[in-house]
Amino acid sequence: MTTTLDALRASHILSPLDEHFARAIGRMAGEARPEVLLAAALVSRHVGNGHVCLDLTRLAEGAALVDDTGAPLPPHTWPALDAWRALLQSSPLVGGFGDVTPLVLDDAGRVYLRRYWTHQVHLAGAIQARALRVDVDLNRTWLMPALDRLWPADPSSARDLDWQRMAGLMAIQRRFLVISGGPGTGKTFTVVQILALLIEHALHTGQRPPRITLVAPTGKAAARLAESIRRTKPTLSCSEAVREAIPDDAATIHRCLGSLDGSTTRFRHNTDNPLVTDVLLVDEASMVDLALMARLLDAVPPDARVLLLGDEDQLASVEAGAVLGDICNSGAPRSYSQAFVESIAVLTGERVPVTSGSQPTEQRPPESTGICDCIVQLTRSYRYGADSGIGALARAVNAGDSDAAQSILDSPEYPDVTLVAPATDGRLSAALHAAVVHGFAPYLHEGDPAERLHAFERFRVLCAHRRGWEGTEWVNRQIEAALAAASMILADGHLYVGQPIIVTRNDYQLGLFNGDVGLIVSDREHVDARVAVFIAVDGTPRTVSPARLPPHETVFAMTVHKSQGSEFDEVAVLLPQQASPVVSRELLYTAVTRARRKVTIHATREVVTHAITHRIERASGLREMLWQ
Repeated sequence: MTTTLDALRASHILSPLDEHFARAIGRMAGEARPEVLLAAALVSRHVGNGHVCLDLTRLAEGAALVDDTGAPLPPHTWPALDAWRALLQSSPLVGGFGDVTPLVLDDAGRVYLRRYWTHQVHLAGAIQARALRVDVDLNRTWLMPALDRLWPADPSSARDLDWQRMAGLMAIQRRFLVISGGPGTGKTFTVVQILALLIEHALHTGQRPPRITLVAPTGKAAARLAESIRRTKPTLSCSEAVREAIPDDAATIHRCLGSLDGSTTRFRHNTDNPLVTDVLLVDEASMVDLALMARLLDAVPPDARVLLLGDEDQLASVEAGAVLGDICNSGAPRSYSQAFVESIAVLTGERVPVTSGSQPTEQRPPESTGICDCIVQLTRSYRYGADSGIGALARAVNAGDSDAAQSILDSPEYPDVTLVAPATDGRLSAALHAAVVHGFAPYLHEGDPAERLHAFERFRVLCAHRRGWEGTEWVNRQIEAALAAASMILADGHLYVGQPIIVTRNDYQLGLFNGDVGLIVSDREHVDARVAVFIAVDGTPRTVSPARLPPHETVFAMTVHKSQGSEFDEVAVLLPQQASPVVSRELLYTAVTRARRKVTIHATREVVTHAITHRIERASGLREMLWQ
């Protein structure tokens, strides 16, 4: 018997919102056929779970639904695919590109909420328009010395193509460029060199320096980007005038676009009122969802360059879409067009391999898209050496090689990565209890508030979930109890001295943003009073009255999603006891690569194996629009 909307709602698979949405639009359009209403409710549910659309084909082929915790649900019987599509095509709720219906059905059998279809079409068009623009009239006499100066030859890798240098060359040729790479591959350093090259080119040709806009999806990521640029600028081999023209102030995307009345969907800058910029740099692009990326590129002038930085292997955005993954993944091994290879040879005399990074193939995606020639993957890590267990484990996880990952975790050759059995009684295991007492002791022993906050960033517990025995809410309470038992904190109320907090909502007046981490400390002027201390964008400490704090929560432990864009000397990764789709390859890779020096995974071998062999796939049509 075919599953019905009523049955899914009674089983709590659909939320009240999903059901209400389907029935409401059905009433407005005079559509009562249960198969159509079922599709409408499922689209709403899928978008809530991070998908851009409902893929009827995958559903009909047996793709499992998951509940709110990510656990797989029992299989269901769906309408026959061809009949279901025919019903939708005949429905007044469903239309095509130029219609105003609430739903869209594409030729591949994907059903969209219209606003997400519109975002996808606009984003694909904006990317393709820039990808096809190539500046071929470059002065080789000026270009080659500039490249040699900004990217001097590395004798240790003389035989390898310098992909950072290649990114610079591609950036000056093109209006769209993606630089993807894991932690420590030099993405930020490379992009600062690119900004210097673009400024030098403008000055060389008698133009004003380009107006450069730096953005990131969160306040934390924006602060890290600004800090990295400030640290990198003095090392550049360029004139002081060029160095001064490189901005080192970054903003969140929402603040850059000018959020209206705190809205996350209405902005001051758009197609009709574009940003005043010549170069837009987006850091941590993997965290940007489809709707926000579409709105951002809508607000960028057509002639402006767009540079995306990120790690395509990290977790996708919390909201719907996996934009960076869709851009970087054609569905076939990545390669460059012959036209691109020949143009590089003419400009530089270097022969570029057809493949990017380390993915040799004879296949090439269609050259007419232009996307294939706008992506650079940096693979050489400057953080993790050949003897690094973190680097080896990250590579094994990314490759989906569970056996290799388990061997690395067991090997005495890699003391910086360890697998520890978790507790089974809802408490911290003895190993994790000892780790948190040892890991948080340095910051609690610091006297200076700023130094205390810096010390706190050296260790963190990362969880897959917010709720449940292994979720951040419960784990934070357990850590507080462990530190209180060790007389390291006195948890005497909502805000206690030494309490670490993370902001969960942007406050533009205070300049505090979702993801900013601070500490509660004693007020030096009033001993009994307490204040929150944060590190400002310029690196100096700033205090905020607890009464003015935006929504926040304790952050001894944080979700892996929240940790994106952050780095710690050591992390303890706590995975749930039962495998679920939430525990994925992307989640484990992201967690492992947050650490600089040491990773301890608290999980069973079965759950680690599940994570490595399970990939998150988000239904979307963006990849097809870009590559085909």
